[in-house]
Amino acid sequence: MALALVWSSVACTSLEDYSTSQPAPQLPQETTAPAAASSIADGAYSVQQATYDDSSGEYSLMLLNTEPGQSMFRSANLPLARLTDEEISAGKSSELRVENGQPALYLTPDFRIEYVHNVTATQVDPQTGQEEVVIIRQEPSFWTPFAGALAGQAVGSLLFRPHYYMPPLYRPGVALVGHGGYGRSYGEAVSRYQSRYQAPPAEYRNRQFRASGRLRSTGGTASRVNTNRPSGNGVGNSNLRRNNRRNERARPSGGSFGSSRRSAPRRSSGRRRR
Repeated sequence: MALALVWSSVACTSLEDYSTSQPAPQLPQETTAPAAASSIADGAYSVQQATYDDSSGEYSLMLLNTEPGQSMFRSANLPLARLTDEEISAGKSSELRVENGQPALYLTPDFRIEYVHNVTATQVDPQTGQEEVVIIRQEPSFWTPFAGALAGQAVGSLLFRPHYYMPPLYRPGVALVGHGGYGRSYGEAVSRYQSRYQAPPAEYRNRQFRASGRLRSTGGTASRVNTNRPSGNGVGNSNLRRNNRRNERARPSGGSFGSSRRSAPRRSSGRRRR
């Protein structure tokens, strides 16, 4: 029993890789995650592909074995969990589980989520003279939330119960592995992320800009610039529809993946990069 208690203490410490003993930082406005954008009947659905967009925090999932018209599921309020070793040994693959109308995404350790990073800049609107935040381009990458997370580190089933996860801080050309913050609530995950990086996550910052009316997307003119090379196992890419327009998804080829570029938006002399 004594050895079990010691092991539990060490394992829990390894899961939470930064101190939470300090008070959580004061975040601006609310930290409630937005409601799910689509609904689906209770059940378990295999995930063929997953995409995360940090302009809104929305996940887009391509599902199998669904009712007609429900193969694409979108949610900006989606907890994540790791499949257990027993489930993986039994042949289970990454899946979306919906219980009592509450969805959660259960992933294998090597499952890669396509990550769409939105680069923003502050510009002056020539008509109003007011500053606005504009999405000037998108940089696709990959995020593997549970890579390297060992089952032995999850005493008390911490990894196997759904939690909210924030991706690590985005850096061009660097693979996103693990998490930048997690918690039993969206606000707790945001607070831990800010404690670690001294800044709120991109999705939270962009939601605040959008709520204040300051965030403007360039729409179809935002260019897609590839900065990462995919590696390891996980989900591939395909063409998805987002915001009623076609975004060309990159496909790995020869250790790298290409991009679909669109014309760059007109730049304003009052812009400064964020």
